[in-house]
Amino acid sequence: QSQLVESGGGSVQPGGSLRLSCAAPGLAAPVVTLDYYAVAWFRRAPGKAREGISCISSSGSSTNYADSVKGRFTISRDNANYTVYLQMNSLKPEDTAVYYCAADKTSVGFCTLMAAMHEYWGQGAQVTVSS
Repeated sequence: QSQLVESGGGSVQPGGSLRLSCAAPGLAAPVVTLDYYAVAWFRRAPGKAREGISCISSSGSSTNYADSVKGRFTISRDNANYTVYLQMNSLKPEDTAVYYCAADKTSVGFCTLMAAMHEYWGQGAQVTVSS
């Protein structure tokens, strides 16, 4: 059972927008909730390796983006509702992939795009960009 759940995927035309959400119904609450974790978004396109594309620290004060999405994607979090978002604008066909969110409890005050640092993963959400 996945500890995290992604939602908001779908199909969109090039230049369009989507917003992905990541929630953590599988984490033990109320003691351990998503606000304790740095969260990252990864994606895997068909025939390609998994790519870390964005992350945010537990407080939201630190973010990081891969060059491939910088300036187009924005990560944010609402700790009151234990949810992390990925706003994706100006989508391109090469953004087509399965998108995963992942939680990292070790990184404090910063975040990382290293997959090995993330203990919990979602099942993935398909994003398809096509005309």
